Amino acid sequence: MRLRRSELSTPGSSEKMMIKAAASNADLVFLDLEDSVAPNEKASARAKIINALNTLDWGNKTRAVRINNIETEYAYLDIIEIVEGAGDNLDMIIIPKVKSAKDVWWVDVLLTQIETQLGRTKKIALEVLIEEVEAMINAEEIALASPRLEALIFGPGDYSASQGVDTRSIGTGDGYPGDIWHYARNKVIIAARAAGIEMVDGPYAGIKNPDGYREECKRSRILGASGKWAIHPSQIEIANDEYSPSQESVDRARKLAAAYADAEAEGLGAVAVDGDMVDAASIRILENTIRKADLIGM
Repeated sequence: MRLRRSELSTPGSSEKMMIKAAASNADLVFLDLEDSVAPNEKASARAKIINALNTLDWGNKTRAVRINNIETEYAYLDIIEIVEGAGDNLDMIIIPKVKSAKDVWWVDVLLTQIETQLGRTKKIALEVLIEEVEAMINAEEIALASPRLEALIFGPGDYSASQGVDTRSIGTGDGYPGDIWHYARNKVIIAARAAGIEMVDGPYAGIKNPDGYREECKRSRILGASGKWAIHPSQIEIANDEYSPSQESVDRARKLAAAYADAEAEGLGAVAVDGDMVDAASIRILENTIRKADLIGM
């Protein structure tokens, strides 16, 4: 388990932005080699990322790198150079545009070879982006593709292109009732939870619309997402707030869990606390809150 309320996207070609990312309050920072880096800068960006991972103070953040699409000529060198160069200062790799379980398997096998060669005992974790229609169809098998896999991420931008979504309706509600991403988010969350991993909601482009970003956080959180991407530092605190339980809910969850434990010790299957009936099903829900609070340190 690791905190991933906020995952900050940072261009790997910008040393200035990586310094700011290291000093931010994001739970996870991923240094990007894909969309935010021009083709002629990808090789130099690898070196900048390695230097940033090895020299900056990242505190308790998870340190990740988003590689290029594995169907491109860049991906294999992204993995080899970053893993060999950063060593234990790299926690995770994010794989974009996966389409099936074999895409995850390929990265897993390459990582295993490198780790064996380096004598590395700490396994590098994976997150994968569900942003192609093929991936949406195969979400369940992708979620089970590797023991390294910790989370699925829904990427609405590329997914819009893949499905042919009319982007004029995104964020406006014009012509489409309700949340245009409800099905996609829900399907990815179900696939992730069934595999025992987490789901992270993808980026929200309106960096000058904090209310819109907060609303998207709420929509995915209610369905079971663990966090959301931040593409601007201003979005970090909103995500950290929205994906954190309130202190009141944490205190109540611990109180109810303790009461149920006492009742269970007396041979009872349920107990009434402050007018609420607490049973085994209730405890499963309460434990989600308690686990998140423990990770945050509440």
